[in-house]
Amino acid sequence: MAGSRGSSSSRTSERAPDLEILGDQVTLHPSGYIEPERDVQRHGQERDKERNLVEHMARFRTSPLEFLREVSLHVSGTGWRAYDHFIGQPIFYPGFSENMIASVMSTPILQRRIAELAEKRIVVEEKERLLNKDDPSYAVKRTNRKAVIEHSLQELSEKMTSDMICKMESRPFIRGAYYLCTQLLTRAYHQGIHVSSEEVLRLRAVAEKAAEKKQSIIFLPCHRSHIDYVSLQLICYRLGLALPTVVAGDNLNFPVVGSFLQHAGAMWIRRSFGDDVLYTTLVQSYIDTLLQGGFNFECFIEGGRSRTGKLLPPKFGILSFILDSILSGRVEDAIICPVSTQYDKVIETEGYVTELLGVPKKKENLADFLSASSLLSLKLGRVDVRFHEPWSLKEFVQEQQIRMTGIPQGIEGMNNAVTKQKLLRTMGYKVLSDINAVSVVMPTALIGTVLLTLRGRGVGKAELIRRVEWLSDRVRAKGGRVAHFGNAPTSVVIERGLEVLGKDLVGKVEGLPEPTFYAVDRFQLSFYRNMTIHLFIAEALVCASMYTRVKRGGGRENQRISYMELRDQVLFLSQLFRGEFIYPTEGLAVNLDNTLRAFKADKIVDLVWDEEGNIVAVDLSDHERAAGRENFDFYCFLIWPFIEAFWLGAVAMMGFTKPIDYRGDGWLDVKKCQDSAQLLGKTLYHQGDLSYFEAVNKETLKNAWTRFEEEGIIQVAKSRNTKIQPRAQLAPDWAPQRDPKTKQISPEGRLWDFTEKIAQSRREGKNRRDGATVSTRVLRLTDTLGLMLYQQTNKDEEMSEEDRVLLKKKQKRRLALQARAHL
Repeated sequence: MAGSRGSSSSRTSERAPDLEILGDQVTLHPSGYIEPERDVQRHGQERDKERNLVEHMARFRTSPLEFLREVSLHVSGTGWRAYDHFIGQPIFYPGFSENMIASVMSTPILQRRIAELAEKRIVVEEKERLLNKDDPSYAVKRTNRKAVIEHSLQELSEKMTSDMICKMESRPFIRGAYYLCTQLLTRAYHQGIHVSSEEVLRLRAVAEKAAEKKQSIIFLPCHRSHIDYVSLQLICYRLGLALPTVVAGDNLNFPVVGSFLQHAGAMWIRRSFGDDVLYTTLVQSYIDTLLQGGFNFECFIEGGRSRTGKLLPPKFGILSFILDSILSGRVEDAIICPVSTQYDKVIETEGYVTELLGVPKKKENLADFLSASSLLSLKLGRVDVRFHEPWSLKEFVQEQQIRMTGIPQGIEGMNNAVTKQKLLRTMGYKVLSDINAVSVVMPTALIGTVLLTLRGRGVGKAELIRRVEWLSDRVRAKGGRVAHFGNAPTSVVIERGLEVLGKDLVGKVEGLPEPTFYAVDRFQLSFYRNMTIHLFIAEALVCASMYTRVKRGGGRENQRISYMELRDQVLFLSQLFRGEFIYPTEGLAVNLDNTLRAFKADKIVDLVWDEEGNIVAVDLSDHERAAGRENFDFYCFLIWPFIEAFWLGAVAMMGFTKPIDYRGDGWLDVKKCQDSAQLLGKTLYHQGDLSYFEAVNKETLKNAWTRFEEEGIIQVAKSRNTKIQPRAQLAPDWAPQRDPKTKQISPEGRLWDFTEKIAQSRREGKNRRDGATVSTRVLRLTDTLGLMLYQQTNKDEEMSEEDRVLLKKKQKRRLALQARAHL
């Protein structure tokens, strides 16, 4: 490995060491724990070998001479800093941008699109009599006019291409950029970036083969922080890999910073393409050019940053361009490399909380960027980056083709709309699954999960240690990875995690016989809890379904649930959350049986079998009851905030029932509806009818809204006029009725039954023993907020006839895609 020391070919364990690259040094740590140099061994445990790729660099105030020496080494390009012998295609040379623009402009698909647009414009001008077909010189004028239009489109395309592409022009610039970014990053993440040496060696081997074949490596990382951009670029630079071109939203293209990022590898794209076919073709042409040339590429599979801590559903925009390059035959193949990036603490979480509570996101600007420099002096722990085993995109398409048709054939036959959509979904969720498979659970995530799955207010230190160790064992048992810290005892790891989280998130009660910790900011701490939920989603769904009986109390017979009743509720919740979580791929029946058998082995449940060996009933075991339902409650606590959020979304929709004397068309502003649901949630929480404040999370409520739209519970109409906001109304067959006398919403009907079905798995609380609360106080409150929405509408906001036609087409498409299971 270029520029590395301490790597060893000997295998003393199943995994290679972690790498620790700290400035000029590369150190091998058997388990990633930073301590004085000595042989660190874990007795009787697996050694997860790591390396840290970014070290504390010299500071001018403390070591001015060392600081100047480091700067001179980077500027002069001494040793590995020169970045002269990286693996991949040529980048960072004068003229790179001009060559790239010329290549993009010469692509056949772009030239065809320009010719098509010019021809369409000519047809319009003919209809408007700007071109007279009766003119004797009509043919010449038409040809000349078309040439003028094409020339204008060529100039426009060249300008948009120049604004979009990354401009890897200068080797001295990237050397300085690497040094600057390393300085800034190590001020915030004082323990650097850690990667697995085994994964890095494998990645380098793949990169060498890809470079020989002139194939691109497409990095698909998860996205939790702006640091994600920086960390992968630093890793590629330090390990001698060609830096990828990174897809970035143009919201980050503000003065000074935008130019810096573009010259370091960022390509700017619009947040929305709309109906701009020229711009869409330009993006496709640029991606084709990059992949044809074998340039490495990076885009975030989730689109934007996750504000909740867990993976978001995949976004298919850029993936669609990549897949089209392969399916069309314009690109022979590309290598997909899913990447997981985990943090001890994410810098932006405090800002995420304000956004999730409904405060509009501020537009990025230079002043805010510079003011954030105070964060760079914090000690936020370390960043862990893990690379899944790369795989061939072409081979993936061929495998899916055989699975769909059973007959191997040319991949060009897969390039139709329906098949491509299936491929995109399968590919997107495969990447998310791969990311989850290599993700490392950090100590802060373990602590956050424990604190938010307690029945009491807080936890003593001894109990916190026991629960963290139990959770670590459960994570490993589920095939997950836990960040290792050498032979440091769990108490030291927890102290380190508490220090990173800080007093604003976790409080400590002083003056007690034992240190006792409690969650201060549950909303922000839920970000770290959500980093573990993907490992236990099957268990959480089963326990939440069993809770429909367990919450009744009484003896075992009263709390016992039949297998079919359990299966029905698990199926319901699984379908409800199918856009929220990634499930094991074996299917519902297999996952349910595997989970129940695992629970039986862990003495959590007892199973009742029939004579043929089939499970017919399930109840909590005496062992679990004696332990105070500790394991059962843990899994319930993981999923309850999400159940509450979806219940809140359903209750809010009850309020969209049209008033009896309302004479409008019933369409409401979508954003106002979603804001109303969040306001309802805040009110219910403070009045005691909602257990979890995390349930008013804007992102989760939006996911619930999207899920309800998929089910046809609510209809959403988007106008061609971008100035008109999307509008929504309840589908007629889901809309509740009103009592003719009282004019209040009646607690009955399809939507009411749906809401009650979700409520069966809600956590019980004070004043919430049955549906009486919902049918009285809560329903009256949501009706009040709904009436306010209708009062805010006016005649000008009613839907145009053109938008009604668009809505009907959308509904037909939705009905055509209803092959999947529904609620």
